[in-house]
Amino acid sequence: MAERYSFGVNPITCHAWNKDRSQIALSPNNNEVHIYKREPNEWRLINVLNQHDLRVTGIDWAPNTNRIVTCAADRNAYVWSQGPDGNWKPTLVLLRINRAATCVKWSPLENKFAVGSGARLISVCYFEKENDWWVSKHIKKPIRSTVTSLDWHPNNLVLVAGLTDFRVRVFSAYIKLLEEPNDDANPWCKKSGGPGSLGTLLAEFTNSPSGGGWIHDVSFSGDGNRVCWVGHDSSISVADASRGMAVTKLRTEFLPFKTCTWVGPNHIVVAGHNCCPLLYTFDSSGQLSYSCKLDNSQKKEALGLSAMRKFQSLDRQARIENDTALETVHQNAITGLCLYSGSKGAVSKFSTSGVDGQLVVWDMNLLEKGIQNMRLN
Repeated sequence: MAERYSFGVNPITCHAWNKDRSQIALSPNNNEVHIYKREPNEWRLINVLNQHDLRVTGIDWAPNTNRIVTCAADRNAYVWSQGPDGNWKPTLVLLRINRAATCVKWSPLENKFAVGSGARLISVCYFEKENDWWVSKHIKKPIRSTVTSLDWHPNNLVLVAGLTDFRVRVFSAYIKLLEEPNDDANPWCKKSGGPGSLGTLLAEFTNSPSGGGWIHDVSFSGDGNRVCWVGHDSSISVADASRGMAVTKLRTEFLPFKTCTWVGPNHIVVAGHNCCPLLYTFDSSGQLSYSCKLDNSQKKEALGLSAMRKFQSLDRQARIENDTALETVHQNAITGLCLYSGSKGAVSKFSTSGVDGQLVVWDMNLLEKGIQNMRLN
């Protein structure tokens, strides 16, 4: 049901896949990005991208143009292009920020990307052929806090951001030099009659009237009509633009979630400090409900043998052996979640990485067969 890979003892801050999933780029919680290639029996390190001076905070790999964008706490972003010799050449992006970059995301058409930062702004970057460099335009108002997460609408014109002021904001990311505003039917743009200019605020949601915790991650649905987010108050929320911007919030009994994504038209996978990915369902009536845990692994030792071993240890050594292993595949918090196979409308596999240095690929079809009452259709 799950493929486990270990990349050492260092935490994995973030990871991203190439188009055919034969290579992976990840950061081992430092200023480097390691690129591994899948071999028959192992992952082989083939490149180390070490242009950043401080810890890497975001990685995204554009599948079609085969370009990697990275950002870090050194306030810089680089676009990496692979040469004929297989080596990666960095190009510095002029972000024009005075605080750490926190997250980065390619747009669906891969002609621009967005960078969130602690400078209370979002940098939307695109390539200027005339000057042969990457430039950025800023989205500032009404942002008054750190941008923690970003996601693009499928139409390439709308951007959603999660922030530390307990709010989720939907902005226009339309750049006149690059594209035409040809999506008037988009429910996020109905109020303004179109995507508007860059930085136009299309919608704003609060995690709760009294706060509700930082927003850790945001995600548009496959059709782009819904956006989900997770907060530090152990909650998951969904805003539906096709239902008049109706917001549904569910407070959970679990530890706070760090990441989320849609895996179907009505299904969301979340993960975080609980060390286990969880599945939630958003039904046609607008209700959000818990479905199941996707990690059904158990300790191999039977309860009877475990009790016997405790008494034997107490008798022989006058102490009890403490088993600190968790009953989950991940042994520490999950920090990253990426789609491995399929799209947000129908995901067949996804991957998670965590503080334990593990990367796990989860097969949704096998999970559906092995977990009782799990239904994705």
